[in-house]
Amino acid sequence: MNKRITRKLCIVGLISSIVLSGCGNAGIIGGNREELSGGTDKVVSLKVWTEKDGLDVMNKMLDSFKEQYKDEAEFDITVEIQADSQVRDVMLTDVHNGADVFSFPDDQIISLTAGGVLTEVPNADEIAAANVKESVEAATLNDTLYGYPMTADNGYFMYYNKEYFSEDDVKSLDKMLSIAAANNKKVAMEFDSGWYLYTFFGNTGLSLSIKPDGITNECNWNSQTGDITGAAIKQALNSIAANPGFVSMPNGDIAEHIKSGDVIAGISGVWDVMNVKEAWGENYGACKLPTYTVAGKEVQMSSFTGYKMMGVNSYSKNKEWACRLADWLTNQQNQELRFKEKNQGPSNSKAAESEEIKKVAAIQAIIAQSQYGTLQRVGNSYWDACKKFANTVLSGNNGGLSDQEVMDTLVNEITASAIK
Repeated sequence: MNKRITRKLCIVGLISSIVLSGCGNAGIIGGNREELSGGTDKVVSLKVWTEKDGLDVMNKMLDSFKEQYKDEAEFDITVEIQADSQVRDVMLTDVHNGADVFSFPDDQIISLTAGGVLTEVPNADEIAAANVKESVEAATLNDTLYGYPMTADNGYFMYYNKEYFSEDDVKSLDKMLSIAAANNKKVAMEFDSGWYLYTFFGNTGLSLSIKPDGITNECNWNSQTGDITGAAIKQALNSIAANPGFVSMPNGDIAEHIKSGDVIAGISGVWDVMNVKEAWGENYGACKLPTYTVAGKEVQMSSFTGYKMMGVNSYSKNKEWACRLADWLTNQQNQELRFKEKNQGPSNSKAAESEEIKKVAAIQAIIAQSQYGTLQRVGNSYWDACKKFANTVLSGNNGGLSDQEVMDTLVNEITASAIK
């Protein structure tokens, strides 16, 4: 699971050093012919970062890379464990000792590019043509492709128990909350996280964006004009938070409450699919987010969409081979391998169209929700402001302020300069 970049702890440790040996006399590398003497004089050294649960899959992909290029070079590839969520922080601290090839979530691309970390993708047209449009857009900055799209599933949707809800019921949050309350059960989400809270604002006509400086935000969620005002959203959230069928809890706790039977529906992502299937069996359901009622209207709940990609360190001493490896690790074959072994939704267009993937309800829910989603592009002041606001809503106490004043405070804090 990757949401905010501060969600996970960074685990950096040397796991294995894998020597992929081969033979051959010459190879074309990025258009330059490099002479090899029996495959021994030219050794290509590369460092690769992977998350802990992706180590086995990574080793299989490296084995196939070795086989593909065994006649062109001898490889010394070091694999290190590195949480994707912390790649930006680690790279910007010491890029020269960073990996040659690494995966990262799309919300880090602005900082990594601004810091001079990422290499432009040399075969950009080919990579763009092979992947779904949204994943390519997520890997692009200022009309330049900086990442090799890898997954298209780092977002959220609604899990539900078919024992309680029909396909028609899950179209409306009001209906779902009513059913949950009637059965003394709950619909759960991490309400006090800006990643999930955005769902109530994204399709209301109000806006949130990051300024060109890549640090500060623009936001009009306190607007007093238009069909839906900020205060109207606040009032709608008051009603949801007070509903006996609703509960806010950390995303990591939802699966346990699904297993215990307390929660019969919850907003989460593909990281919980195995937990949900284990708990609900044939009653496991997944769909796009429902509508909710605000200012007398039914509004489709939005979401932050998320994608992962591979990047190549611009300071790599073997940059051309690093680009080849990043390309290989994200090709159709290896995206299909990630789906098979890790249930990760591919960004490769052909892989995404496979019949096996069409059978996975969670991935189909991500696809359905993506048309109502937005790439996460916000400055750091957004997160604490949203948490404070959400806790005010959950408490049912504005501290003497009107709903409009609460929204004004929220916007002032979201748009505050990060530099004090």
